[in-house]
Amino acid sequence: MKYRAEIDGLRAVAVVPVILFHAGFESFSGGYVGVDVFFVISGYLITSIILAEKEEGRFSLVAFYERRARRILPPLFFVIALSLPFAWIWLFPPDMLDFAQSVIAVPLFGSNILFWRETGYWGAANEFKPLLHTWSLAVEEQYYILFPLFLGVMWRFQRRWLFLSLLLIAAMSLATAQWGSRHHAAAAFFLLPTRAWELAIGACIAFIFLYRKDAVQTLLGKRALREVMGAVGLLMIVFSIFAFDEKTPFPSVYALLPTLGTGLLIFFSSPETLVGRWLGAKVLVGIGLVSYSAYLWHQPLFAFARHASLTEPSRELLVALAVTTFPLAYLSWRFVEKPFRSRAGMSRKTIFSTALAGSAALIALGLAGYATDGFIGRTSESELSLEAIEDKRKINHGLDSVCEGTFTLSPHCRTSDQPEILLWGDSFAMHLAQGLLASKPDAKFIQMTKSVCGPFFDVAPMPSRQFDVPWARGCLEFTAQVRDWLKANDTIKYAVLSSPFYSYAAPDQYVLLRDGRLEKSSLDLAVRQFESTLNELKAMGISPVVFSPLPGNDIDLGRCLARSDWTGESPDACDFPVGDMSPRRLKAFEFLERIGQRHKVVRLDRLICDDSRCPARLGSTYLYRDPDHLSHEGSASLGRKYNFFGLIVGG
Repeated sequence: MKYRAEIDGLRAVAVVPVILFHAGFESFSGGYVGVDVFFVISGYLITSIILAEKEEGRFSLVAFYERRARRILPPLFFVIALSLPFAWIWLFPPDMLDFAQSVIAVPLFGSNILFWRETGYWGAANEFKPLLHTWSLAVEEQYYILFPLFLGVMWRFQRRWLFLSLLLIAAMSLATAQWGSRHHAAAAFFLLPTRAWELAIGACIAFIFLYRKDAVQTLLGKRALREVMGAVGLLMIVFSIFAFDEKTPFPSVYALLPTLGTGLLIFFSSPETLVGRWLGAKVLVGIGLVSYSAYLWHQPLFAFARHASLTEPSRELLVALAVTTFPLAYLSWRFVEKPFRSRAGMSRKTIFSTALAGSAALIALGLAGYATDGFIGRTSESELSLEAIEDKRKINHGLDSVCEGTFTLSPHCRTSDQPEILLWGDSFAMHLAQGLLASKPDAKFIQMTKSVCGPFFDVAPMPSRQFDVPWARGCLEFTAQVRDWLKANDTIKYAVLSSPFYSYAAPDQYVLLRDGRLEKSSLDLAVRQFESTLNELKAMGISPVVFSPLPGNDIDLGRCLARSDWTGESPDACDFPVGDMSPRRLKAFEFLERIGQRHKVVRLDRLICDDSRCPARLGSTYLYRDPDHLSHEGSASLGRKYNFFGLIVGG
């Protein structure tokens, strides 16, 4: 197959935004689309090679898998091997346990399945996963296993339907991705069935180049068309990089923008076009040549930097690590990738046996880490067990986990058959339960809570792509059940309401109103809707009390505190200046300032923080379990110290 320098340049366009995205550069909010660019390139190159060899009658499945093993596994295993000592030093047991599972998944080509089952791509904890990026390698590896088999069957029995079959598979995959991005976002993001269409775009281009040569020559003979379409393709990718973000449903029809853009570049760009010459520039080609190694290195560098410090690494350090990625990538390419690709230096038998031995070693090491709770006995300084660490960070559902998600009158969600206090809201209401009980052990209250669904009667948030219109309707149904129950029950005297509130007041999100209208969220709309809810409660003879969210700086303070236990470092490093309060919290506090003009508001930030700093502990008790929520002990200590019950029923 003829070498095309512009495709290596295209690899550079793909890998740099991915690296900057994972480094936390907000302007590259859609940098993750670089992976989609890689998928299209892979689909094109692999299909071109297979079809050309089949036409010449020399395709061998064993030889194909050998080439893939030479290309993918040596640098991958090399980076994992060099990551191991840093994992041993810096990962505390729960993270080491996660790392061990990912070390097992990589040689089994199952990273994408593991990370799908663990969490979505956008979770804050993902920044701490050194091998998160291997999900895309797993998708490609699964494709490499299945696609040659599909081509082989079609080639032998239904060759004339091959292209149409490819189009049908792509259409079905895209339709599944579109549906899945709305209803099962994590599965849609990570799994091959919803990514196959991106690889199929490249495969279709390869098919057209090989079997529609007359049409291709006619199109490519039009210089102006080549120039325009190449430029359009590049602009489609660039627009996606800067316009998309975590709220963009993906990989849905939105992913057509970067993938079709990549297809246009592959089809129309060449050294004779302006875009082709730009992509063929030496610096871009150089980055493209080492792009695979750069992709392998970047995530471990960023993840270990985040593990090495109790707090978020500085922007300067992340920039330095992003730059460091490329010298490391060059060394990997020069001394690992290139030698292993050469058949002169290593036979097929040797490459397969080495791959098998490396896979077995990684699986054995991962199993050892899993069996020992993340090598919990690594240090003698800490006597904590994995259970003790996880207990401090366990999810706080309030009275019971059955109180989360659906409307229930379960006895597990009330402390009395005649409750006087309603605890209503989302997870920010749940975490107040221990504080209320600690301040008055015989407090009579009932908990009605649903994650992400705040205490608003007539509006529901849609903060991210998995919380779509059907979900918002479910939230409104839940709040309607709360309203109906209150109208039918005359024992409730006080209502404690809490939520992060940001999703209702943010200027860049949507909410669903009870009348079915979708509206842009805004501070004014949130105030209007919440005051309507509070006034309705007052009309029922109920005194509402609003509890603010915790102060926060978007750093996982629960993790910070747990790691300080493990490392022996001072937990004071987890405290943060008031000036570092996150924009989400500032927006919530602005909202509560307006609510507090006419209604009772308890500001937890004013209880916890002084004029300059916000502590992550209360005495020796850790307040936080994650970036946003009180731990069980933290809630109890805070409620006891500041008498939550008194704040609720007092004047």
